Amino acid sequence: MIGGDGTLLSVVNEAARTQVPVVGINRGSLGFLTTFTSEQVESSFGSILDGGFRIDSRSLLECRMHSGSGYALNEVLIKDSEQSRIAHLEVHADAELVAGFFCDGLILCTPTGSTAYNLSAGGPLVHPRVDAIGLTPICPHTLSNRTVMLPGDVEIRVENLQKGAALFVALDGHSNQYLCQEGPVRVRVADRKLLLATPVDYEHFRIVRTKLKWSGGTREREAGA
Repeated sequence: MIGGDGTLLSVVNEAARTQVPVVGINRGSLGFLTTFTSEQVESSFGSILDGGFRIDSRSLLECRMHSGSGYALNEVLIKDSEQSRIAHLEVHADAELVAGFFCDGLILCTPTGSTAYNLSAGGPLVHPRVDAIGLTPICPHTLSNRTVMLPGDVEIRVENLQKGAALFVALDGHSNQYLCQEGPVRVRVADRKLLLATPVDYEHFRIVRTKLKWSGGTREREAGA
């Protein structure tokens, strides 16, 4: 597919269903997920067609609720359907109560999605190979605000405690949006993966450094050192 990260996110559900590798050619502004440049494709098109790439299996979240279901590569966003109203949400991991939140919303993210909305909301960077789900509250009404990392084998259940209110649920932003008027929102790591094709010399932290301008505070090594 040709486009930016938003274009790639729009094909996640189809790619998860068919399990066909996605070759993302970046023509957008960031290109964090679309890992091939147009220059790479022009110079190595034949090699790419012959399988000259690596397959990076990325975790997906499966979200189920009364009004529908779908997959998310980055995150599931849960908030009150009234944009100006604070949400009152209760979160369970399997049968265990995690916490209740008065907040603008909750972000449930994959390790891939840790560099997206989660990062902007103050959440941590998580390597894509980590088997975990990040739970990040958005503007919670509390003096303590920390992301909770949950193991990848739990099912997260989010209950709406605001009587008479519906929940707005978005999977990867604009890609899939739902109005949940009854019952909980259930999120877990999906059995299916997104098969993301990357260049053979792809390095995750190099992309983080160059695309997100992230630095650990140490000087980069001189070329050839």
